[in-house]
Amino acid sequence: MPDFNEHLAATAKRVDGILRDILGRINALEPSLQKAMEYSLFAPGKRIRGALVLWCCELVSGEINHNAEAAAAAIEIVHTYSLVHDDLPAMDDDDMRRGRPSCHKQFDEATAILAGDALLTIAFEILAKEVDDSDIAVKLIGQLAESAGGGGMIAGQMADLKAENGNGDIKALQYIHTNKTAKMFQCAAICGGIAGRADTQQLRSLWEYGLNLGLAFQVADDILDVCGSSEDTGKTVGKDEKAAKCTYPAVVGVDESRQKEREFADKAVAALEQFGQAANILRQLPIALLKRGK
Repeated sequence: MPDFNEHLAATAKRVDGILRDILGRINALEPSLQKAMEYSLFAPGKRIRGALVLWCCELVSGEINHNAEAAAAAIEIVHTYSLVHDDLPAMDDDDMRRGRPSCHKQFDEATAILAGDALLTIAFEILAKEVDDSDIAVKLIGQLAESAGGGGMIAGQMADLKAENGNGDIKALQYIHTNKTAKMFQCAAICGGIAGRADTQQLRSLWEYGLNLGLAFQVADDILDVCGSSEDTGKTVGKDEKAAKCTYPAVVGVDESRQKEREFADKAVAALEQFGQAANILRQLPIALLKRGK
C-alpha cells in the first residue's frame, strides 16, 4: 500500500508541525522538564491517532480546520504521556520506546513522572485555548477526558496490571483492550467528527469505526510482542509473555488472534459504509495496521 503509507507519513509530518507550532505558543516551561517532554513527544512515531482526527474532520466537512489540528495535537500529547507513564518501573517497566531509551531511562523516574503529568495537563490547555468555538471546545475536552480517564484508558491500564501473572480471562481481555487502547482511537475519530461538525449519524459511524480500529490495533500489537523483533517494533518484545499478561495470544493463541484482528478490521471498514468513496483513506488504515511490523 505505497500510496497509503506515503499519505500517512505526510500526515504524520503535518501533525509534528502542528505540535511544534502549538507548543511554541504555550507559556514558558521549566527547561529540564521541557527537554524531557519534547524528548518523548518527538520520538519517531506514526502519529496514527493524530492523523485519524484530521482525516475524520476532512471526511465530514471536506477540509481540515484548526480545531481538528488542536484536537490532533491534544490526543497525540495524551498518548505520549500514557507511554511515558506506562514504561515506568511501577507499571510495564520498559527500557525502550520508539527505538530509543524510555523517558525514565534517558532522564530519571521523577522527571518522567512530571513530564507525563505536564503533557497531560498541556493537552487540555491546548483545547481550551486553541479551539475557536466554545461549544466545540467543551465537547472535545469532555470527550478526551472521558476516553483517557478513570473510566477509559486509565481503567484499562489498571485492569491490565491486575490481570498479570495469568490472572486474566477473555472477559478481562476484552475490557483491557477496549479501555486501554480502543477508546483513544475512538476518541480520535469522534473528535475529528466534532471538529468537523458531524451530525449524529456520522458520529455514530465514527464511534463504531474508531472502536474496532483500536481493537484491531491492540490485537496486532499483542501478536507483534510474540512474533516481532525489538529492532522493528522499537520496544522490548516478549515482555507480555514474561509478565504473563492478559493478551490475545496468551488467552486464545496466535492463530485465533489473527482471526480476531481481521474481524475487528472488517467491522471498522463496514462502519464507514454511509460515507462512500470519501472514506477510502480511512478504509485503508485498519488493513495497513494488520500488516505493520512496528
